[in-house]
Amino acid sequence: MPMDDVRVAEVAARAAAGTLRELRDRGELTGRRLGDAGDAAAQGAIVAALAEHRPDDVVFSEEAVDDHRRLSADRVWIVDPLDGTREYGEGRHDWAVHVALWTGGDLTAAAVALPGLDEVLLTSPAPTVPERPGGAVRVAVSRTRPPAEASAVAAAFDAELVPLGSAGYKTVAVARGEVDVYVHGGGMYQWDSAAPVAVARAAGLTTCRLDGSPLVYNAPDPWLPDLVVCRQELADRVLRAIGGRA
Repeated sequence: MPMDDVRVAEVAARAAAGTLRELRDRGELTGRRLGDAGDAAAQGAIVAALAEHRPDDVVFSEEAVDDHRRLSADRVWIVDPLDGTREYGEGRHDWAVHVALWTGGDLTAAAVALPGLDEVLLTSPAPTVPERPGGAVRVAVSRTRPPAEASAVAAAFDAELVPLGSAGYKTVAVARGEVDVYVHGGGMYQWDSAAPVAVARAAGLTTCRLDGSPLVYNAPDPWLPDLVVCRQELADRVLRAIGGRA
């Protein structure tokens, strides 16, 4: 029986995850050299999997020249083979592999592998978001450059700032219940969030731009300036805190 799109995304993400773990476990490379080698190896693993199972589809990846056929194609895989190159090179766990399918004008299937935790999150079955524990609202922020928007949300909620690694990891950290809110205003690319956003949406979380407008993928410009991912019950207050909702 042919695999459905979610299974194809999972197979591709797992292939890259295994390649990345094996490369790091060898211990032959470290730091930036390991990260660069990981980017290339994971790209190869994903492209091979998609070529096997979906040979007619277009791939839009951080690690490849932009294939402009995607702008007229109905099926486009949006891929980040190694989201969090620095975290991967440092031996941390908070990095990810992203594989998402855009078709019919929106994200329809995705897998996010967290190789450092030996987990893969899918759009189907979607993650079940744990109930929020008591205490302060938790806001995911960059380890090195927390954005002003995160500080505004933290002030509005008297929240706890939780430093985490890659953008994709911070997004799915909301779905995993590690944090409650992730806001990003410093700019990113579509592949940095496509798969994690698809998983977050499937889990019932709010995902949007800072002004509350929808996130658009497979747009001609790969740049995506900002992002909000949060629990639905917090969405109105989060957006008001950053000026995105009256």
